[in-house]
Amino acid sequence: MSYQLSAVVADADLLREQTDGLDHAVLAALRQEFALLPVTPQLVQELTGSLPDFTVEELGPERPFHLVLSPALDELLAGWSRRGPVAYLEAEFAGGLGNQSSVVWLGGEVSRGPHFDGTLDRPRADWPINAALVRLGAEPGPWIDPFAELGLYLERDTAGWLAHGRRGLTADYWDELAEEWELRQSGRHQQPDRPGPVGDWGIP
Repeated sequence: MSYQLSAVVADADLLREQTDGLDHAVLAALRQEFALLPVTPQLVQELTGSLPDFTVEELGPERPFHLVLSPALDELLAGWSRRGPVAYLEAEFAGGLGNQSSVVWLGGEVSRGPHFDGTLDRPRADWPINAALVRLGAEPGPWIDPFAELGLYLERDTAGWLAHGRRGLTADYWDELAEEWELRQSGRHQQPDRPGPVGDWGIP
């Protein structure tokens, strides 16, 4: 099963303030009062006045993102970070193979990254997305890592996150469905399938 992510993550209030009035900004709720802003070509054009560029070369430490962070987009996200830390996250997985990358701005400048990992063979805390979420202020909890703790497994692509945001779903949407299903099963101890595992990111 595949997974794809291209999104800005930050405090929900911060993102609401910065995207208020934008036609192509859709915020999806995460746990711990964070929100995810799916990054689409339409959103980039609305934010910067120009269509986005995408790299055609193989990703790596020198080119960590499919989306080219133009000077205009970098400056914009850096500006948002004067109100609190802001992260841009990318991930792409299929058949258990893939990569993830992240960069975090704080106080108007880059505070971490960009970082890229195409093997994820380091400790989980060092994976680019987990490390970025900790820099944002994510707190540990019952899930295996910050990625799972905040609920980034809830949707598997940009279209899913857009639907999640437009429907106003909570980050615990799948948990609520599971509880409702259990109540209807008259004592049967099973749960409906959640979204499947993504590279062993701690998802049941």
